[in-house]
Amino acid sequence: MATAPTKSALPPQVTQFLVRLGPGRDLALALGVGAIIAMLILPMPAWMLDMGLALSITASVLILMTALFIEKPLQLSSFPTILLITTMLRLGLNLASTRLILGHGHEGHQAAGGVIAAFGEFLMGGETVIGLTIFAILIVINFVVITKGAGRIAEVAARFSLDAMPGKQMAIDADLNAGTITEDVARERRSEIEQESGFYGAMDGASKFVKGDAVAALLITAINIIVGLIVGVAIHGVPFGQAFTTYTILTVGDGLVSQIPALIVSTAAGLLVSKGGVVGKTGAALGDQLGRYPKAFGIAGALMGMLALMPGLPFLPFAILGGLCGWLAWTMTKKAEGAVAAARVEEAAAQARQKAAQAEEPIARTLAIDALRIELGYGLLPLINDASAEPRLDDQVRALRRQMATDYGFVLPSVRIIDNMALQANEYVVYVKETETARGELRIGKLLVINAGGGETGLSGEATQEPVFKLPAQWIDRELRQEAGFRGLTVVDCGTVVTTHLTEIVKDNIADLLSYAETQKLLDEVHKDSAKLIADIVPSRISVSGVQRVLQNLLAEGVSIRDLPTIMEGVAEASPLTSNLTQVTEHVRARLARQISAQHTLDGTIPIVALGAVWDEAFSEAIIGQGDDRHLAMAPSQLQAFIASVRETYDRLAGQGEIPCLLTSPSLRPFVRSIIERVRPATVVLSQNEIHPRARLRSLGAIG
Repeated sequence: MATAPTKSALPPQVTQFLVRLGPGRDLALALGVGAIIAMLILPMPAWMLDMGLALSITASVLILMTALFIEKPLQLSSFPTILLITTMLRLGLNLASTRLILGHGHEGHQAAGGVIAAFGEFLMGGETVIGLTIFAILIVINFVVITKGAGRIAEVAARFSLDAMPGKQMAIDADLNAGTITEDVARERRSEIEQESGFYGAMDGASKFVKGDAVAALLITAINIIVGLIVGVAIHGVPFGQAFTTYTILTVGDGLVSQIPALIVSTAAGLLVSKGGVVGKTGAALGDQLGRYPKAFGIAGALMGMLALMPGLPFLPFAILGGLCGWLAWTMTKKAEGAVAAARVEEAAAQARQKAAQAEEPIARTLAIDALRIELGYGLLPLINDASAEPRLDDQVRALRRQMATDYGFVLPSVRIIDNMALQANEYVVYVKETETARGELRIGKLLVINAGGGETGLSGEATQEPVFKLPAQWIDRELRQEAGFRGLTVVDCGTVVTTHLTEIVKDNIADLLSYAETQKLLDEVHKDSAKLIADIVPSRISVSGVQRVLQNLLAEGVSIRDLPTIMEGVAEASPLTSNLTQVTEHVRARLARQISAQHTLDGTIPIVALGAVWDEAFSEAIIGQGDDRHLAMAPSQLQAFIASVRETYDRLAGQGEIPCLLTSPSLRPFVRSIIERVRPATVVLSQNEIHPRARLRSLGAIG
């Protein structure tokens, strides 16, 4: 699953403005830091101090609003840097204001600018004690409550984020190996984990800035009041009462205008580090989570109503809040009931659609195609219905599918077994993709015996023909099984006759039974171990249907596709060189040389018949075209002569008990095979590239 791109926490207009600024943003930041350093050294006029204090308040409010609207902490990963810069800005402004208060405080309340005077006079209400109390409360709230809590959250988050890193990395590696995510997504997730760990670690350290800022504010306040009194009384001759009032107003105003932005930034820091378990914007998340429990609002409204009726308590505030909570509870309940009703309507509609689909299913089933189907006459139903039958036909078919999966490397489609009253009682028919492929007759309760030597069995029974290989056979009673075994005859039951027949049909049509869906399933399975290989070639170099065709070409010649990783490696090597799937298949066969050689080794050697020099030259001259457009253009008379030569050679060797492979050059093998498969489909055609270096050959002649 790909990670969604990080959304900007700023409005689009602001983002576009910052983009247009380009590299100038770095210069502006450097100039800003330089200005803060200048505050520590150079005196500032009162109007410039007012600008700086207004900037500090604006920046703190902007930071708080941004922290409220972002969806996850990493969207404001620069917050530790912002925290350091804003702290330095406030300390620089504190130093500049202290310089003005001590140097010009005797001139009156406007000595340090209008902002400090306004905070000192308006918020204090003309009472020094009130101002000092408010200032002390702000210090306590900022230092003891918000800063300490945010610092603790950042510390714990940093520790747990660091401890969770190995597990998160392993989860990403597991998803990558399983193929559920791409390399780019994995790289992005690893980067996000590293950024998250670094962010919480930086926030753990940055929280100490705010703590130090609060301590510095206390010291600066004490210095301004004490030293201001000394300067005003001793140096400028201001009366003590006037000096105390003036310097206290200026000092408390300075402290308030400094601590209020500090409190706002500390709140933003607390919101940011506490968003670790909150998904989405803070306001939306709180509204969604609180809105799930209307009972809580109802109980709260009832309690507020009780408090409103209590003697001595003001009625109006509690009544308004109680009514508001009750109204919210009622609204949430109605909304929840509406959602439940909508869900019920949707469920009813889904059930109606399901019933309609079920009603249409019998009609739709007529369009379904069975890849493999066995139809039985009514007299053969005991093969699947008789619980005492050993073994049952369906169990034998299941074992056949398991064996074919082991031999050929993919799971055959399910075999559907049904009865057909239109058939003869003892007759069965095998269908491949709705096409009748074979049929035969059985005798329930009898055994089929075959003499491999072709002679008489010497047993009493009904003469017949074995349905698979058309050999002479005989139906005998079950009591003669032991005697038939003593005579060396092959004895099979009815179920085995059907499954043997089905096995040969499957082998003849196995390429057609590998569907697109099964190919995709095979690729998904091999993807778990060879994710990079599959991702590199499918579908960029070859489509799934192309892979299906290559696998079908292999299966058509009896080559197992169980070693799919090696096959896909061969496809990866051949696909840049050619788009001809026949040529890709030839390259894959060469990669499977060990498997193919072992498959055709008998008694330690591979019996072969070589394509003679005359026919080798004839085929080479008959191939026209270049590259992927090559095809065979041999005269019909010449083809007939070649077929006659092949038949004569193989019939002679068959009389000697030999079943050799036909060996050709790599460039001719597909063309020779295309001719051989029409007249002798069971004959194996190999190229020299498909013979493993350690394989031993036993030459039985040549087709000349």
